[in-house]
Order: sequence, then C-alpha cells, then structure tokens
Amino acid sequence: MSLIVQKFGGSSVANAERVMNVARIVTDTYKEGNDVVVVVSAQGDTTDDLIEKAKEINPKASKREMDMLLTAGEQISISLLAMAIEKLGCPVVSLLGWQAGFHTNRAYGSARIESIKTERLQSELDKKKIVVVAGFQGINKSDDLTTLGRGGSDTSAVAIAAVLHADRCQIFTDVTGVFTADPRKIPNAKKLKDITYDEMLELATLGAQVLNNRSVEMAKKYNVELEVLSSLEREPGTIVKEAAKMEKMLIRGVTKDTDVARISVVGMKDIPGNAFRMFSKLASKGINIDVILQSVGRDGTKDISFTCAKDYADTAVEVLEDIFSPEGAKVSCDTTIAKVSIVGAGMQSHSGTASKMFGALYEAGINISMISTSEITVSVLIDKELADKAVEAVHKAFFG
Repeated sequence: MSLIVQKFGGSSVANAERVMNVARIVTDTYKEGNDVVVVVSAQGDTTDDLIEKAKEINPKASKREMDMLLTAGEQISISLLAMAIEKLGCPVVSLLGWQAGFHTNRAYGSARIESIKTERLQSELDKKKIVVVAGFQGINKSDDLTTLGRGGSDTSAVAIAAVLHADRCQIFTDVTGVFTADPRKIPNAKKLKDITYDEMLELATLGAQVLNNRSVEMAKKYNVELEVLSSLEREPGTIVKEAAKMEKMLIRGVTKDTDVARISVVGMKDIPGNAFRMFSKLASKGINIDVILQSVGRDGTKDISFTCAKDYADTAVEVLEDIFSPEGAKVSCDTTIAKVSIVGAGMQSHSGTASKMFGALYEAGINISMISTSEITVSVLIDKELADKAVEAVHKAFFG
C-alpha cells in the first residue's frame, strides 16, 4: 500500500463531466489499495472571474480582502469533487487549507507556508477516507485566510507529500507530461520520460507552464518524486526526480516567457556603489531581477539594463527614477520583448550549444538584444512578436 498525493488544476475540474472524470481517477487509485490525498484548484476561470468581480466593486481592494474572496474558488471545487467521489461509493472528506493544517506567513496574495500540522490529515487517512484538500490557501497567525500566489496548488500538493512522506506526488494537467517545447505550439515536441529537479526548475522559471517553480524547489529540497501526467488521457507521464537518464539528449527543452520587461538606466555615474544602490533598493521592494547587462564605462558614465516581471516594471521605474533622474540618468522600460531559453544539463559537457542556438535564430532572421547563460541554460531576449517563431527554429535545430 502506498500514499499517493494527486493534484488537479482548474481545467481538470472545469465542469461536471471533468469533475466526474477526476473522481474516477481518484477512486481507481484508492481501489488499488492506496491512501489518497487530492489537492484541487478552483474550477476553470473561477479565480479570474472573482478578480473581475472585485474590480467592479473596488479596483484597489486590499490584499487581505482579495484573499478572503479568492479562497472561495477552491471551496467550491473540493466540495463538488467530494460529492462526485461519494457518488462512486468511496469514503471521502473535503478540507479547506486551514482545516488541512496549512499555516502561512502574513504576505497576503503570495503567502509562504511556514508549517503544516498533519493531525487532521492523518486522522482522516487512518479512517480510510480519501482526503480532498483545497490548494492555494492557508491561514496566518491572525487567523486570516491567505493565498499562496500563482501556481499555489502545485506547492500545496508537494508540501503535503513532503510532510506525509508520500510515495509519489502526481500533478495532473491538460498535457501528458513534460515536453521539449509546448506541444500545443510545436507539434513535433517530444515527451520526456524523466527530467531532473534542476532542469525542471529552470524550465518552470523560464516560462514552461507545466509546474510552478516553487513546487519544484520544494520537491527537490524534500526529495519528493513528482509525476506530471494528463487528467484526460490515461498514459504514463514524466517523472521529475534527482537523477534522470539523459538518453543522449543535449538539451531537455525550449521555452519562452513573454511576461518580461527590460528596464534600462542610461548615463548613470560610473562610480563605486551605484549598482548596489540600484539592486538593493529593488530588492527591498520585492522585485526579482533576471538578466543583467552593464556597458563599458565612457565619459564617466555607464548604462545598466535588466529584466523583471511585467507586474513589477512600473514600480522598478519609479524606484530608479527617484534615485538616478536627479543625477542626470534616464530610465526607460520596454515590454515588447520575450525571453527564449534552452535548458539541459547535457550542455555542461558540450561546446557549441550556444552557437547552435544563435545560428538557428540567425537563420530565422531573429535579432538578439541580450544574452544570459548558466551551467544548464542559455537565454536570449528578442522581439515578443517573434517568440513563437524563435522557439520553433531553436527546437528544430536541436530536435529536428
């Protein structure tokens, strides 16, 4: 007998037919003799619809009240799924995040899990019940409901798998696993049998919308074996684990990210401490920086450009204008860019990987504006309108 944690996203429970489909997957797993904990997201576009309802009332609603509203989406999902499992004749109980023991910090809208008290979860499992848990949410020390931010249900599922020492955590999506590119855009994208935590983390961080990067970080930290598979097609998925068979693959995937803004500070004084002033102030505002490019100093000045998520672009510009505009520097923002990346541990021992990528972009007539590299990634910034064309060209160069 194994303990299996299964997570289903919003598209998997979008309507009554799909809820019943999920219920059959869960009960089949249970009938095989396994203990089962199920983590569920809000149905379909429910979260987006709730956000729109909030904007109709108050476009500047507090994050606390937004969390009170958004947690309702998962409550609907877990109760409907529990009803479906009851209909199929299996014992079940649905629990909100706080009932399942999720305790978080006070960061409304992007809370971090501080602890999970497992007594209720374990008690229900001991009664041989299927436990259906609302993902994406918890409770803080003020007894206020909190949400975990984008992709939070993945994080909820991995966290439960970690504290209960589950044998496997299955993440059900609308694709059959992790592919070398988005199979909805690249028809000949290849499904990977397995992939390492580090490679999956890079893919998730760089725009692959299969797993939330926080969930992969947690899985690696607590050695939770993940399986990414489809809720609509019954076939094996992709295993995410510490060591993966490379199968002679140089790279594991090509991704794009259009949620990118490039901020430039031109003509700042070329003196010690200015980079520290810039990035320490941005860090204090919770802005994560990615690609950084600094020019060679000239005439006592230098230029620095970097990328961040679009949602933080306005704040970044405001912060930097306050610091550097009075000193004569100019701050600009460009949101018409995209980041295209290749990921693979295999490139560590192969020369020419970057040049092969750049050659593919050249052949496709795509100009590169910035480049960033690490041991297992190469990323380029290009015109956003050419992102899909770039992914197709690079994928063809490496995978044919």
